Amino acid sequence: MLVHRSGPARGRRFAVTGILLAALSLVSALPAQAADTPPRGSAHMGMGVLEHDGSHGTPVPGGAAQTEGVDVSSHQGNVAWSTLWSSGVRWAYAKASEGTYYTNPYFAQQYNGSYNVGMIRGAYHFATPDSTSGAAQANYFVDHGGGWSRDGRTLPGALDIEWNPYGAACYGKTQSQMVSWIRDFLTTYKARTGRDAVIYTATSWWTQCTGDYGGFAANNPLWIARYAASVGTLPAGWGYYTMWQYTSSGPTVGDHNRFNGALDRVQALANG
Repeated sequence: MLVHRSGPARGRRFAVTGILLAALSLVSALPAQAADTPPRGSAHMGMGVLEHDGSHGTPVPGGAAQTEGVDVSSHQGNVAWSTLWSSGVRWAYAKASEGTYYTNPYFAQQYNGSYNVGMIRGAYHFATPDSTSGAAQANYFVDHGGGWSRDGRTLPGALDIEWNPYGAACYGKTQSQMVSWIRDFLTTYKARTGRDAVIYTATSWWTQCTGDYGGFAANNPLWIARYAASVGTLPAGWGYYTMWQYTSSGPTVGDHNRFNGALDRVQALANG
């Protein structure tokens, strides 16, 4: 026997069907968007440099004394430190942490391995100002490898503050909010370690996201990112750079850097 279904029941069924179809259409739109966003934790120094600033050659060997260095993160895995040492690399930074949610699983091999072949080494933190406060991230960094010791071969920690690989370039912050976040990190790091952290950044990002703030230059060494024959214009306040990341396609590992001075200046920064 046929059963007649009431109008309201049919209406509810159609309404549910409509909701399901709408949800499916939203889900189908997500994969393409998600595919463009790397997973949290995968960020590394210079991740946005090529996209935003491009590459304009490499530096020409000059008369000023400079010391070759590298920076590494989890995407390099276990690094051939003896090969890098033989090629003339004398200092290295390894990514220790990101936000308050990620630590580099290769950090011990990279941080200790560079030290064991004779390099002067340091650790860096990839900042995500949209996730937690600057103080929280500085504490997380120090607690997960970003500390400092007066052994003559450990560099002060570096704050990697650059384009957001997971969203809006300035992490949803105004320029004044970004400056406050950075200050919060730097103040906490110094309170924990007794050292002023190095700031790694690119001039174009710094101008866009801090309004070209110049107040950190007096105490915090500058590590500038620019893939070109020269460093170009520096962020406001800094009259010189301490380190320069000049390429992401160097030998053995991609990210190569030059310290603005001979090896004794690298040692001086380590000694504080």
